[in-house]
Amino acid sequence: MIDADSTSGGDTSAARKQIVVGVTGASGSILAHRLTRFLLDTGHIVHLVASRTGRLVAHDEMEIAEGSRSLFPDLESERLVEWQEKNFFAPFASGTADIDGMALVPCSMSTLACIANGISDNLIRRAAEVMLKERRPLVVVPRETPLNEIHLRNLSTIARLGAVVIPPMLTFYQHPGDSVMAQVDFVVSRVLDHLDVDNELFNRWGS
Repeated sequence: MIDADSTSGGDTSAARKQIVVGVTGASGSILAHRLTRFLLDTGHIVHLVASRTGRLVAHDEMEIAEGSRSLFPDLESERLVEWQEKNFFAPFASGTADIDGMALVPCSMSTLACIANGISDNLIRRAAEVMLKERRPLVVVPRETPLNEIHLRNLSTIARLGAVVIPPMLTFYQHPGDSVMAQVDFVVSRVLDHLDVDNELFNRWGS
């Protein structure tokens, strides 16, 4: 892992993508962890950025030791770059950087509201704004239930702007039984599909 504020992100190729994974202060950090692990295991570069609350929630849900500098200390890779949420010198804060897409997982309703209204006061929100203005893939995994009208309006707004909204819905046709990871993999697979990353994390319909 590179804990860097000075890297340019490395080289890219047709097979290797550069993906931003943004983690905000909603429940569901296991989704971000599984997504990041899959991208690293398949040779892609991951720019990982968490909000302060996102980091607290992730460390609590993943039972990570207090004081850990890394968001996910078990994910060690030279292709993993972690960024602080206020570091606007990250390459993906600019539309000129060669970034292939972004997944915002989990996405809090506060972050959603800011993106829908053009407020980019931290690196996660700025990166999402860049994806929208550059017409690059932005996948948003919102975590809230039930949804009120404000939430629905904001989701509708970002969808009209080009984001793909993938709520972490349960799946049943693949017969997951009582496996939480089967449900996680289903959601992560749908995120990867819309980032144009090949995967076979679940049994697809008709396969």
